[in-house]
This record gives sequence, C-alpha cells and structure tokens, in this order.
Amino acid sequence: MPVSKALKEAPLYFDLRLWQLTRGMRWRIVATVLMGLVAAVVGVARFVFLGTLIALVYRGAPGTALILPAAAVAAVALVRAFLEHERTMVAHRTAARVQEVLRLKLYDKITELGPAWFAGERTGGVMLSVVDGVEQLQSFFGQYVPQLAIAALTPLAMFAIIGWWDVPVAALMLCFALVCLVLPAVFNRFQQKVSIAHRASLKNFGAEFLDAIQGLATLKAFGQSTAYGRMLGDKARALSAATMKMLATNLITRGIIDVGIGVGAAAAIALGAYRVTHGMMSLQALLIVLMAGTEIFRPLRDFRTVLHDGMVGQAAAIGINALLQAQAPLPKGGARPPAPLAPAIAFDDVHFSYPGGRGEALGGLSLEVKAGDRIGIVGPSGSGKSTVAALLLRLYDPQSGSVRIGGADLTSLDPDAARAQIAVVRQDTYLFHGTVEDNLRLGKPDATPAQLAAAARAANAHDFIAALPQGYATVIGERGLRLSGGQRQRLAIARALLRDSPILILDEALSSVDAENEAIIQGALDRLMADRTTLILAHRLSSVIDADRILVLDRGRVVESGTPRDLMQRGGAYRQLMGAQAEERGDVTLPFAPPGAVHAEADADALPAEQGGITDDSILRVERMDWGRTTRALLAFIVPWWRRLALVIFSGAARVAAYIGVAVVSALIVAALKTGRPYGDLLI
Repeated sequence: MPVSKALKEAPLYFDLRLWQLTRGMRWRIVATVLMGLVAAVVGVARFVFLGTLIALVYRGAPGTALILPAAAVAAVALVRAFLEHERTMVAHRTAARVQEVLRLKLYDKITELGPAWFAGERTGGVMLSVVDGVEQLQSFFGQYVPQLAIAALTPLAMFAIIGWWDVPVAALMLCFALVCLVLPAVFNRFQQKVSIAHRASLKNFGAEFLDAIQGLATLKAFGQSTAYGRMLGDKARALSAATMKMLATNLITRGIIDVGIGVGAAAAIALGAYRVTHGMMSLQALLIVLMAGTEIFRPLRDFRTVLHDGMVGQAAAIGINALLQAQAPLPKGGARPPAPLAPAIAFDDVHFSYPGGRGEALGGLSLEVKAGDRIGIVGPSGSGKSTVAALLLRLYDPQSGSVRIGGADLTSLDPDAARAQIAVVRQDTYLFHGTVEDNLRLGKPDATPAQLAAAARAANAHDFIAALPQGYATVIGERGLRLSGGQRQRLAIARALLRDSPILILDEALSSVDAENEAIIQGALDRLMADRTTLILAHRLSSVIDADRILVLDRGRVVESGTPRDLMQRGGAYRQLMGAQAEERGDVTLPFAPPGAVHAEADADALPAEQGGITDDSILRVERMDWGRTTRALLAFIVPWWRRLALVIFSGAARVAAYIGVAVVSALIVAALKTGRPYGDLLI
C-alpha cells in the first residue's frame, strides 16, 4: 500500500495494520481503556462529593456534617490514583509485548528477505525501522492508543452522568469535547506530506551516519572525515527542518484542542450561570456540573500531551509496514529431502546477474563435482568464484539454468535443508559480538567443551584463545575487532570444523594465515576434507596445489580444467594466474613444493594490546554521571539559544496560568451568584 494512502486511512495517527499486531492482547488494551473510564467516573464522584461539601459550607452546616463528604473526597482520590497507576502499568506491559512480537516478525522477515533483498537497500534505513521505529511504538501503544480510546469514550459517559443534574450544560460540554476530537482528525489529512518528508529525512540521515561509522577508518585514511562531516551536517539540517515542520503541524492540532477546551469551559460557565439566575438550575448543581465537567475535558488534555507520540508512532509505522510488506526475491517453500543428499554438485548452463548489476556474473557456467572431490576454483577478480558459493548457499537463484546438490535442484529444496549440507569459511570472516564460545557454537550449538577445544586445536586457535583474559568466555567485540585478522580466520575455520558438513567451501580461507600455521591448519583441513566434497576458491597457489582438479573461471565460464601439473604445463590461463607464484616457489612445473617454500601473508597475532588486544567497553559507558553533571552538560548545548528557551518556559507558564484563570473566574461567578451580584463582566 502506498505511504500516502496509508496515512489517509489513519485518522488521528491510528494505523490499522499495527493494530493487527495486538491480536491476542486486545483484551489487555480494552482493560486499560475500561480502567481509564472507571477512573473518570471515580473522578466525577470526587467532584460530586466536593460540590456537596462546598454547598454545605455555603449553607453554614456544622463541622460534623462535613466529615463524611470530606472523607469520601479523600477515598475516591486514592481509588482514582490506584486505577491510573494500574492502567499505566497494564498499558506499558501490553506495549512491551507488542514490541516483542513485532521484533520477532521483523527478524523473521529480514531472514526471509535475505542478502539478495538487502543488496538494494541502505542498511541504516532498515535498522532505523527495526530498532528506533519499534522503540517508538512503546509510547504509541502504551500511551497514545489507550488515551485515544479514553478521550473518545469519556465525553459520552460523562454526558450520561452530568446530564443527571443538568442536560443543557452537559450537552454543551459534550459538543465541545467532540469538536476537540473531530477537528484534529480532519486536519490530520493535511499532514501526510510533512510526515512522509520527515520519515525520508530521518532515513537518509540514519543511513549516511551508519556509513560514516562503519567507514570511519577509511575516511580517516583518505583525509575525508571533515568533508563527510559537512555532508552529514547538511543531512542533519534537512532532518531538523523536517522535524520542525512536523512539530509545527502537531502544535496546530494541540492548539485546536486547547482552544476547544478553553472555549467549552467558558461556554459551560456562562450557560450554567444563566440557568442559575433564571431558576432553572440550583447553585449546588452548578458547582457539581462545573467541577465534574472537568472530567470531560481532562482526557482531552491528556490526549493532547500524547498526540506527538501518535504522530511519531505513525511515522515509524510507515517504515515498519514497508519492511513487512517487502517481497522476498527468492520464493518460499521447498521440500526437505527424504534422505541425506549425496555431496555431489552440478551447475548446468547457469546464467546469473546480481540485482542492479551491469553484466552477468555467470554466463552459462557448467561444471560437475563428484562426491568426495577436492576442486580448486581459480580466476581473476570478478570471474564468478564467490558467486558459485552464493548460489550453492541459495542466497540467490540463477536467472536460468540449474544448480543441483545430490541430483536435486536447489529451487525444489527447503533452503535451510540445503544449507545444512554446507560449511563455509570466507575471506571476510564475520564474528558476532559475544564470547569465543558463542561464535564457535554457531557451527554446532550442542558441542561439548571438549569438542570446542578439539576444533580450536585443529585450527591452531586453542593457544591464543587460552591466552585471552577469560579464555573461551572472552568477549571479542563487534565483528571480532578485538582479535587480529589471523585469529578471526582461525575461529572461522574451527567453526567450520565443528559444523562437519559433507560439503565444504573455502573462500580464500587461508589468506590471513602465516606459513607455519598454514601447514598445520592445512593438515586439519585435509582430515576434514576426507570423504567430503570441497570447493577451494582461491587466488593463491598454495591453497589449490593439492586439489584433485582445478577449474579456471573467466567471465563466469570455465575456460580451463585439469590437474595443477597439467594446467601449469599447458601455459594457458592457469599459468598466467599462478606462474609468478610458482616461480617464487622455485618450480613452475612440479605441483608440490617443500613446506618451507610456501609464501604467505604475515599474521598479526602479536598485535600489542593498545592496537589489537582486549580493551574494555568504557568508551560506551557513562560513568560517575549524576543529575547535576548531566543537567550542566545538557544546558551547555542550549546556551546559544537561551532566549528561545526562556520564551518557551514563559509560554508554558502562561498557558497554565490561563487554565488557572478559568478556574478563578468560575469561582468568582459562583460567588456572585451566591451573593446576587452581577457577573456579566466576569464572562467577558
């Protein structure tokens, strides 16, 4: 559904699609509204008792006659406070539950969409909806939605109660209360462009800011942090302008409610005074109606304070609904194989282009890998090596042709079942923020400590893990940034060892391992690859030298195939790719060379603590901050605008004073009616 249409169908920021998420919890929302209505009725009872008490005082009743109504006023005040507290707690618990359900739905949707969908999206914009957008719904469901229902229903309930004393005054109050609800709903239809613009500005700024954080090292290295900061400043100013426009429209809506409340109260006072003067209403009834009548407008005043939460929640709903309605590029479904698939791989005339790509990544690729084969796949950058792995993992589907495992077309299989056959070690290893053990258990969640240690030893990782402050319980930071590149790669190899799948994909897996450790890890991989199908995607000769067969890719096609010795002797594409490395090894014809001649990149395991070692998270924590220091720090930001701040404070105080003035005028009018003095000037 288009965003503009969604906004048009959401009067007073009430999104029906978000309401669907409350299925199973709506009784809690209903209970919240009922408690609010009961609290309003109890509030009326308080003013009934208070009006009776004041009337007794006017008549000069003895003190003993005042005890019961005074006690009743205190009792109902306590009951009302209890109801308001329980209403608020139930509402926020319900909102938290809705957020939990929504987060699970969004996560399931994100996993369904997969990398193919995210290739065309800005990560910052998506995260804004998933994190900030869902968080904003706490106030939407916890405060705005219940208060909207209470503000709509309370005037009707109050009319039935206040009408017992005087129907005309009660009807007048009801009319103004309904006007306070209807006019903002009408005006809300003119705010859609402002809401759309604000959401777009927020999404753009969030995406650019996340890019800046993730690429901070690159910006520093190229001296572009200042220039990028200026661009972010422009985005921030655009967001600020959009925010102010949205707040301005919100204030207009709040102003409509404020004017309606003020005029309604004044009109009720004038009508009540007229009816008392002409003997159509008693003074006691006027006191009760005027005081109890505040309960008609009180929910509207409370609604006015949460109106911004409704606007923010509706804006958040735009991004959330867009994500939930996104169509996955890969179709759902697929059957789980009735028996384990044979670890044989086949590509049959596969054509594939990445979304938004300018050319084919694979242009008619055909290959066959038998069970247990160890196949090296080499080629220049962009030849399609990593695309082979992506299609096997079914991160994408080819535009034509077929990819099969064990003779079964991947498009006919459940994706998770197919992926369970494969373990991957990539060049760009991704480790999650957590402990070493947490990251290893991704390969085998139920692994025993002994199995974890065995896999780590096989990957030559146990020694450096044991040297960490908490060993396997050490937190390694986001993306494993507290470890060196070689250490991260070894954890990935240990994780693949634990997975123990029949098909193994090594995508430049040894690129960050030094020569000494490469020989040890290669031996562990040789044991793992026994009786397993292995694809070795590599640029380095040492990674593929022991392969049973090598496939040379160029522009998404196999241009050469054979053993390492045969390909080197042919002098074709493989010789052009690997000849220089073979010369460095001292032999351009023999496929094997002494281990000591292996050329590898140096590992960075010995990084000093201040560069790559373990550091604490103090930079992310606010330590020893009290209210005084926090207040001073915040005030320091607004010192240049202290005049505007003073004006805001003065305006707020003046608004409160105006409400107090209405109450004072009401009291003076009642006093004038009591003494028979004229009250016309007070109405003006």
